[in-house]
Amino acid sequence: MFRLDGRVALVTGASSGLGVAFARHLAAAGARVAVAARRTAMLERTVAAVEEAGGTAVAVTTDVRDPEQCRLAVEGAREALGGLDVLVNNAGIGSAVPATRETPDEFRSVVDLNLHGAYWMAQACARVMEPGSSVINISSVLGLTTAGLPQAAYSASKAGLIGLTRDLAQQWGPRKGIRVNAIAPGFVETEMTEQYHPDYVAGVIRPRLLVGRFGSPDEIAAVGAWLASPAAGYVTGQTIVVDGGMSIT
Repeated sequence: MFRLDGRVALVTGASSGLGVAFARHLAAAGARVAVAARRTAMLERTVAAVEEAGGTAVAVTTDVRDPEQCRLAVEGAREALGGLDVLVNNAGIGSAVPATRETPDEFRSVVDLNLHGAYWMAQACARVMEPGSSVINISSVLGLTTAGLPQAAYSASKAGLIGLTRDLAQQWGPRKGIRVNAIAPGFVETEMTEQYHPDYVAGVIRPRLLVGRFGSPDEIAAVGAWLASPAAGYVTGQTIVVDGGMSIT
């Protein structure tokens, strides 16, 4: 029930961090994987990592903020790999700007990529997906709680993804047979968290981590592979929080 043999997955934001981990884990479970992002050279590294592990992957350079590029990415994935059964909506950016100083363009740029981009890609996929398919939106623990930094745009976009997940699940489950869920990762060891000041990590974040450490990309990606698989066939409209206990402290 945990295998994805014969399935095709599309992972956005797959040029680094969590996106690479999602691509590797889906391929390890048997899926053929299309990886999408704006940085073509980085995508090719992801393809190489999947292929070196024995999987099948193709790169589709895409800016998810553009609905037409999303449509073309879906078309490219289907042509190259023979279908489309799983979407991992992982593309996103962070921000840390005080709310009284944040400009309209700064706020809009985060929401446009993190929320609008996820919607355009989900829309493009749902138009061609068959019953039994799965959409997985990557939200954040910061869509549920705060973490001491001024992150209005990021938090709003990630909270929006949780609401979007519920609505798409109720629209597409009965009509299309598509399950839609979200993952809300906590603080994970990626390029983004490497930029945090040590005092912030030690004084604000670590005291709220009940497991005493940051998570790994593999721990988040394993949940994604489960949600994509038949083992999660009775799960839809849910946000799975994978945060080391931070959201309850």
